[in-house]
Amino acid sequence: MKQSLFESRHKAEWERFSGLLDQLERDGKAANAGSFPKDYRRLCHHLALARERGYSSFLIDSLQQQVLRGHQQLYRHRSRLGASVLAFILADFPRLVREQWRFVLAASLMFFVSLGGFALLVYLYPNLVYNLIPAEQVSEMQSMYDPVAGHLGRTVERAASEDWAMFGYYIMHNIGIAFQTFASGLLFGLGSVFFLIYNGLMIGAVAGHLTYVGYGQTFWSFVIGHGAFELSAIALAGAAGLKLGWALIAPGRLPRAEALQLAARKSVLLICGVMLFLLIAAFIEAYWSSMTGPSHQTKYLVGAALWLLVVVYLVFAGRRRHAPE
Repeated sequence: MKQSLFESRHKAEWERFSGLLDQLERDGKAANAGSFPKDYRRLCHHLALARERGYSSFLIDSLQQQVLRGHQQLYRHRSRLGASVLAFILADFPRLVREQWRFVLAASLMFFVSLGGFALLVYLYPNLVYNLIPAEQVSEMQSMYDPVAGHLGRTVERAASEDWAMFGYYIMHNIGIAFQTFASGLLFGLGSVFFLIYNGLMIGAVAGHLTYVGYGQTFWSFVIGHGAFELSAIALAGAAGLKLGWALIAPGRLPRAEALQLAARKSVLLICGVMLFLLIAAFIEAYWSSMTGPSHQTKYLVGAALWLLVVVYLVFAGRRRHAPE
């Protein structure tokens, strides 16, 4: 194909792409930026054809300049996405948790007080556990945490394939609990209140009973590591649900639908952080908590360090804002 025909066929396309580049370089956004990757690949193809066919250096240089400009825009936007995710993890999420401290405090009190309080009651009055958990489930739980014969008291390490399977199971199970606690906040917050207290009572019943029957060391050394992220995530999911419920109860001067929409924006961001916590918790539970090599003391030390890490992260991360450039 002659160069003149090649240029006349694709000139309008190149001019359109050049205009798109001008908009992106000037404002960082453009109306039809969604087609940018496809247009960029097509321009690269045209440059390759021009070189292969030996067209003039003027045309090749012009196309190459556009390709270089397109490359900068393409990877600048990709890096911005990565930077946004990193900024959310390192600063925006803990900052949002502190901003919503009233809901976080309310949810944490409901969850952790019911957990600790019922654990103590079951330890002091052992038969209380059967009011919440069926006898057969209590028996299964005891056999699992039996330091001699239980699954968690085993002397043989689990295969890597089993760790991976359990990692997936823990993710699905924990996300199910967190989403249930969050989404039920749409029932004017009552659903979140119920699941926060219910989950606290269930976990407390297990903890109190296993400690009472003498399996506490097996139980506590197993849960202390991943518990830092998992239990915090449940409380934060409840806080996100309470925020939804409060928007329906007290919308202020806004219509309830609009108040709910505004609350949902921040609640969904909280849930994104919760998902991150649950992912970390599942990884620790599958690959560290179930390990038989480390001593109980080592697991307690690591667990305490992880709890401290979560507290420091939520309280202090993102406090320093960079000055605008």
